[in-house]
Amino acid sequence: MLVVRPVTFADLAGLERLAVISGGSMTTLPANRDHIGELINRTQQSLRKTVEMPGEESYHFVLTDTDSGEILGVSGIDATVGITTPFYSYRIDEVVHASSELQIHNKVPALHLCQDYTGAARLCTLFLDQQARTAENLQLISRARMMFIARQPQRFASRIISELQGVADENHQSPFWESLGRHFFSMDFTKANYLTGINSKGFIADLMPHYPVYVPMLSPAAKAALGKTRPDQQPVLDLLENEGFRFRNYVDIFDAGPTLESRTDDIRSVRASNTQTVRVQDATPQPGGNEIAMLISNHALGEFRCLLADVDPQHPVLTAEQARQLQLSDGDEALLLAV
Repeated sequence: MLVVRPVTFADLAGLERLAVISGGSMTTLPANRDHIGELINRTQQSLRKTVEMPGEESYHFVLTDTDSGEILGVSGIDATVGITTPFYSYRIDEVVHASSELQIHNKVPALHLCQDYTGAARLCTLFLDQQARTAENLQLISRARMMFIARQPQRFASRIISELQGVADENHQSPFWESLGRHFFSMDFTKANYLTGINSKGFIADLMPHYPVYVPMLSPAAKAALGKTRPDQQPVLDLLENEGFRFRNYVDIFDAGPTLESRTDDIRSVRASNTQTVRVQDATPQPGGNEIAMLISNHALGEFRCLLADVDPQHPVLTAEQARQLQLSDGDEALLLAV
């Protein structure tokens, strides 16, 4: 059975494996044991903390196969970004150049280095092992954290973002980085991504040009990559847009991948989650004809659990094993969300 739960220190080796097979594509999960250990530590500390207003808390979850114990996926949420270290983005805006003498009025698109998302929450670190990459598992590992937000809204900022990986070629090279970033650093894109992960985005961003970068001066490939994500990230983009996230002309400073944003309360999974009393049967429940695929989570904090099952949304009945994994008993309340 596949279950989503918060990370623990016992997951260190499993997360290291995911970091390695991700090929350095995730800034927030570099193949660095110290960083991964700190990621787990921050999650455990955040779960133990009483929170009235969001701060530097961070929560990461794993998709685990309860039969084999294998870690098949990971996802995370930062309560806020940019509070202690700068969180940079490029805002795509227009610069006006005009000459009354020549009667010329040009609007030129430009990239403005900014910290406009300081204080926003962030969905991050979404990755599934190749063997687990199904539409159902993507729904589970991504939307489970949104159900966590629905139960713990005071822990997260009122605005939330998600950064998608930008366009890269078969050699993991970013045309945007090659056109812009490489001129300011003596390293390739993969190394820059790694250094960002083990330090902070501000560490490298301090060396980026702080004046507007005129888009027409970029290479054709870099211009085409602005605000675009890799083809294999399209299912994630579709999921986020279905949740109500929208692109507002902000892109990553390294690969120009799109940043999507939403009001936290407006996320569809947050709004649509509803509480129901669950029944538990020792024998496999007999279908009644009203069952649909639903995400089901308990109401716990540190012992948060979420799984996907076919149940009647109005009268959910769980098997004894499903209830055990969710740490629920007959008559307990659970949070349900249609897939």
